[in-house]
Amino acid sequence: MAISNSVVQRPFSMRERLLALEEEIPVAIVGAGAMGHGLLYQCTVTPAFRCVALADVRLERAVACAEALGLPYRVATSEGELHDAIRAGRLAVCEDALWLACAEGIRVFIDASNAILEAGRFCTAALEHGKHLVMMNAEADLAFGPYFMRLAEANGVTYASCDGDQHGVIKRLVDDLTLWGFELVMAGNIKGFLNRYANPTSIIPEADKRHLDYRMCTAYTDGTKLCIEMALLANALGLKTAVPGMYGPRAGHVREVPERFDLDALRREHGAVVDYVLGAEPNGGVFAVGYCDHPYQRRMMDYYKMGPGPYYVFYRPYHLCHVEAMDAIAAAFLEGRCLLQPRAGFRTDVYAYAKRDLQAGEMLDGIGGYTCYGLIENVADQAVAPGLPVCLADGVQLARDVKKDEKILLEHLIYDPARLDFELYRRAQQAT
Repeated sequence: MAISNSVVQRPFSMRERLLALEEEIPVAIVGAGAMGHGLLYQCTVTPAFRCVALADVRLERAVACAEALGLPYRVATSEGELHDAIRAGRLAVCEDALWLACAEGIRVFIDASNAILEAGRFCTAALEHGKHLVMMNAEADLAFGPYFMRLAEANGVTYASCDGDQHGVIKRLVDDLTLWGFELVMAGNIKGFLNRYANPTSIIPEADKRHLDYRMCTAYTDGTKLCIEMALLANALGLKTAVPGMYGPRAGHVREVPERFDLDALRREHGAVVDYVLGAEPNGGVFAVGYCDHPYQRRMMDYYKMGPGPYYVFYRPYHLCHVEAMDAIAAAFLEGRCLLQPRAGFRTDVYAYAKRDLQAGEMLDGIGGYTCYGLIENVADQAVAPGLPVCLADGVQLARDVKKDEKILLEHLIYDPARLDFELYRRAQQAT
């Protein structure tokens, strides 16, 4: 049978596909911090994307983002004004993310806030109003992800974790090495510095140097953010942690991973795990360890300067946060494809531990605060004494004293189980 030469050339790369679109993709962003500001910028340089609305509880921060990027904007003080601004081709700026979640004409809803309880409310509304949901908010993503995934399916839209942060970048590494025929042994992060007891006061000099929010910088420094990102990865890939909080040995370079871990024992006892190395180069990078014991492949990998095996460290020297985000957002919109979802359910979670001696009657102040840090653990190990998920640790009261570094259990607390974040977390467990 003759093959026709008149085959229409279809766009192949994501950029080509976006350039070929006849209409723009209207996007709404919640959160005008470092990530939200970056995503707003990327929407101005990525073909076909246009951010039509930006919300932040600190209105002046959203306004500052729009002005810094030279975007024509209009402050909306009502839902009607929001719609008017969008129709006029202006960036609608407001305080209430729920308006964006319910607004007509917005196709993609990106949560780049650090809210948890409120994110549960506006992300749920966005999915129920038929918007694709992309999460740059790792905390709400971890707490409610399985529920969001089911809700997205029920409403015919896509829910996905975003690319650019470590868990998304590591997922791409894992996708590559497993496609190449290697067995995943470890999905790994590189942590520059760790102080479990950092707080929003002690962190001020470092946060100011990096132009970071004090609580967010604290969450980076005390390891809670690291654990949350690795839990998202574990729940997407069906992985475990070998010990609470992971091992995290010090290393000079990520290539030392096979020397810093007993990979034979980990593989034998746990299967594939998440973990990290501390203080290693390349700073800001990520890695994954693959196993292959085939003589031919080992010989070729040695020739390719990857070492004798059978364990091979694949690493990337950077993760670029908002810079890398748009491919995953485009894939969610164009293809319904998700870079990362909690398909394995709650295999792991991050639980609260006391940063200092805490007294009965004290209120916990959540992630990046003065009272607790979070450690990743396997959910299956919580059956006897369930811990407090750190994503729910804001505004709950202690019923008893808790010593420094002691795990905070649900039975230690006075709290309202009907509070929205606890209710959505329960739905996420049921969805699992």
